[in-house]
Amino acid sequence: MSLAVNSTPTHPLLPKLKQLKLSGMLGTLEVRARQAAEENLSAAEFLALLVDDELERRNQRRLRCRLLEAGCQEGKTLARFNFAAVPTLNRAQVVELATCGFVERQQNLLICGPTGVGKSHLAAALSYEAVKRGYRVLMRPVHQLLADLHAARADGGYSRRLLKLCAVDLLVLDDFGLRPLPVPAIDDLYEIISQRYEQRSLVITSNRALEEWPEIFGDGLLASAAMDRLTHHAQTLIIRGASYRQLERRKEVEQTESSDAKSE
Repeated sequence: MSLAVNSTPTHPLLPKLKQLKLSGMLGTLEVRARQAAEENLSAAEFLALLVDDELERRNQRRLRCRLLEAGCQEGKTLARFNFAAVPTLNRAQVVELATCGFVERQQNLLICGPTGVGKSHLAAALSYEAVKRGYRVLMRPVHQLLADLHAARADGGYSRRLLKLCAVDLLVLDDFGLRPLPVPAIDDLYEIISQRYEQRSLVITSNRALEEWPEIFGDGLLASAAMDRLTHHAQTLIIRGASYRQLERRKEVEQTESSDAKSE
């Protein structure tokens, strides 16, 4: 059974789709109508295409909301990561991590390297992959997360906030060791590490070498207990190389100088 469909903007379905707020169908109606006419699709096949478009729109909208809630940086995906800028990076390990098997196994991931080599980008990209797979994710700079947790004490929301931090499937603590942490914040961090141990995954990025992490905790016993839990079921990803941002800056300078030389 063929389906002859008017593909003009005045198609009778347009106002009805608007009223039902089916914008996914609305956005592709003309294309699908033309496809139905060209391919001699049945009414059921035409409707199936429109329903698929609406489901895709809703799935994408849901994904955007979950990424926003997770705190993932827009555009920070593996597809946009410049592996060529960090040739020493174990790409095979990154690809395996992107399957989120480590989240399923409640393992931690510790990412170390100097400033500007893409640690935060990688953490955000892995967060993106986890959100796509339905995991609950939260990514924050560690100092901001701990400051917010401390502030929650004032309004009685500390326990609720701590519970959320311990309950998400993947918690990403960015820039660990970049700023000194006060004692209460260190205690809170240890509580998070302790409660998530063997229950939920942590990703921690730091421009400090792993051997330097204990001194960030200050107290020797606390540092030992925290590091023991962090590293027990963990993968490490060491990134070496020059700052990507500085490489980009040098390229811009060279391009500007080259352009100026040609214009002289």
